Amino acid sequence: MKIDNVLSLFDGMSCGQLALDTLGIKVNNYFASEIDSYAMQIAKKNYPNTKHIGSVLDVRGSDLPRIDLLIGGSPCQSFSNAGDGSGMDGKSKLFWEFVRVLKETKPTYFLLENVKMKKEWEKIITDTLGVEPIAINSRLLTAQNRPRLYWTNIPNVIQPIDRGIVLKDILQDEVEEKFYLSDKAIDYMSRLRNGKPRWEYHTNPLDGKSACLTANMYKGVPYGVIKELKRRLTPVECERLQTVPDNYTEGVSNTQRYKMLGNGWTIDVIAHILNEMRHADEPVKSTTTKQLELL
Repeated sequence: MKIDNVLSLFDGMSCGQLALDTLGIKVNNYFASEIDSYAMQIAKKNYPNTKHIGSVLDVRGSDLPRIDLLIGGSPCQSFSNAGDGSGMDGKSKLFWEFVRVLKETKPTYFLLENVKMKKEWEKIITDTLGVEPIAINSRLLTAQNRPRLYWTNIPNVIQPIDRGIVLKDILQDEVEEKFYLSDKAIDYMSRLRNGKPRWEYHTNPLDGKSACLTANMYKGVPYGVIKELKRRLTPVECERLQTVPDNYTEGVSNTQRYKMLGNGWTIDVIAHILNEMRHADEPVKSTTTKQLELL
């Protein structure tokens, strides 16, 4: 399968290209809207032909060729349970830029990803895009508990088959000493918070699933710690939890690697969704008719 033009908004480290590459889908032009210099550096390292086009606020459909696939994961901070609860009034209001670009480009297919959120916000997105979200937890395809919502007009997307992967399956055999917790950090994690040791709020059991990776991973304890090993997850292990190839994010500091992996997509979930483009009976035209009438 070959696609002429893909437009990725909030592209980050270019997880969209990774997913398409995983499927062996060739793309003539991959336009990426991103402003984080470190994420763009990693995208360019791995995909030198990436066409970075700046902030989503400056993207204009009239400046682009016919777009076959529009993808994006608009900021989730004000939708997330860990956020400030400002919803559409916070950083997550950039969802409306996705909507604007969708209307301007009228792609054959679109895919929007975001976190699980309050039903009132989910309904706004659903009513606006004209499609119901598909809830997929990355835990089916990797060792990370990562529930996400996906809105798409790609037909016939179903739940992936559970691969039964647990955390110990993706751990590196040898880990540098710097990833092991100091006595001070171990003491901190053993202290009570609301009557429970901090370990219990950030469980990463070897025989189970890791907690959801976040952009705060770089802050150290209590993020990404493995109690049985008394150490932190490494950047490579975080790549594996996101089904990203080993050392894909190498070339920037570990701080930036943790950030972009926490902000990124689980590649195999995106590939699972995009793969259904192969099986569509005919190109979907509803984006330019039924769906766009709702925007």
